[in-house]
Amino acid sequence: MGLLDSIIGAMGKQDPAGGGANQLVGVLGGLLQQSGGLQGLMNKFAQGGQGNAFTSWVGMDENQPISADQIQKVLGSPQVNALAAKMGIDQAQASQFLAEYLPKVVDKLTPAGKIDPTTDHQQGLADMVPSLLRSFAGKPPAGTAT
Repeated sequence: MGLLDSIIGAMGKQDPAGGGANQLVGVLGGLLQQSGGLQGLMNKFAQGGQGNAFTSWVGMDENQPISADQIQKVLGSPQVNALAAKMGIDQAQASQFLAEYLPKVVDKLTPAGKIDPTTDHQQGLADMVPSLLRSFAGKPPAGTAT
């Protein structure tokens, strides 16, 4: 079972209705909101010395990797701890989750290779829940022939 499966499973235990995926998007949306949107998040990464990595996620080229430790340094322990608590996992798992999936989320939220300040990224996250989960899990859409 992968990290995303573990997190969604933990979140599903907190939400008997099985809303782990929606809760996951809520957590990522909260990160964006707390950071001042994608532009604010990009500024935070630039200030933390990871501006080039974040810019690669927005751009059209290959996404640069980031480590859990680098995520921790950029976002800070209080924010990572808050995310971990919302997701029902420990701080190390939250940092690893963000390192693994935040580049993909930012990439999907910026399909034109730039940050559009007029775009509702909260709605964008909600709209991409199914495709986001499929791409993370590497599974085809339900009911689709492979």
